[in-house]
Amino acid sequence: MSIAPADPGHTDPDDQLWDTPVVLAATPIGNLSDTTDRLRELIRTAEVIACEDTRRTRHLISGLGLSTRAKLVSLHEHNEAARSEELVRQAGEGVRILVVSDAGMPAVSDPGFRLIAAAVEADVAFTVAPGASAVTTALALSGLATDAFTFGGFIPRRESQRQRLFDRLRSEEWTTVLFESPHRISRSVDALAQALGRERRAAVARELTKRYEEVLRGTLGELSRELEERQSAGGIKGEMVLVLAGAAPGDDGSAQLTEAEQVEALASVVLRRCEEGTRLKDAAKQVAAEQPAGEHRISSRDLYQAVLQRREATEQ
Repeated sequence: MSIAPADPGHTDPDDQLWDTPVVLAATPIGNLSDTTDRLRELIRTAEVIACEDTRRTRHLISGLGLSTRAKLVSLHEHNEAARSEELVRQAGEGVRILVVSDAGMPAVSDPGFRLIAAAVEADVAFTVAPGASAVTTALALSGLATDAFTFGGFIPRRESQRQRLFDRLRSEEWTTVLFESPHRISRSVDALAQALGRERRAAVARELTKRYEEVLRGTLGELSRELEERQSAGGIKGEMVLVLAGAAPGDDGSAQLTEAEQVEALASVVLRRCEEGTRLKDAAKQVAAEQPAGEHRISSRDLYQAVLQRREATEQ
């Protein structure tokens, strides 16, 4: 694929849009009215549009009533490494390349990061055209503290990675924003309630900026029950954003857990260390010894037995 760059001797009124050959642009997260004038002009004047899904980007362009001379090429997790090299080469020749995802900002839990890393390595200039963001929209709607927050992307599917995230969230004092799919949100919120305590406050936002936008607010325990009921009643639809209140200083959530919940939470830590190469007996002793002083310390023997029972249940 090769596209000739614009004639360097020609003065183009759109040049101000393209001070850099690569522009990452945020697309609407649901409501087309949130499209910026800058994005419209970038679509109109780009020579290549690198998009997560070419069909969805064509649908967006059509929905906005726009036309473009740009060649649409796919840029997704399966081809980004290879495609980035070609796009950076073209950008170095002066080709105008617009990078978009299906919704929101490219490179933020979406394709684009590898392309930008390649551009930095090749010293090819790029910039960002800001716009709608599910992260900040959900944060503003959550009713939780917004002065300091962290974004964790999608909640991992792999159990060891999930537990590593939950371990961090136990003592994280900043508000945390996470993405999750609709068919996993109920299970994830329930797992968080078990790991962090059912009284930790949170909000679940769905269908942001759309007609049926909804925000559920409450404790993790309350949200877990509500989402379980909805799942049982026919499922949950829409893109989901989970906003989690920060922990109180010095609070890891263990004081809110029942003894059984605490055993399960600590057993997950033991399992993760076993996956990293520590013997089960040694991991159980380590985790037991690391518990803060108090009345409800779980013994290494109980942790050892809990891990064995979990392994047996998994094998059945």
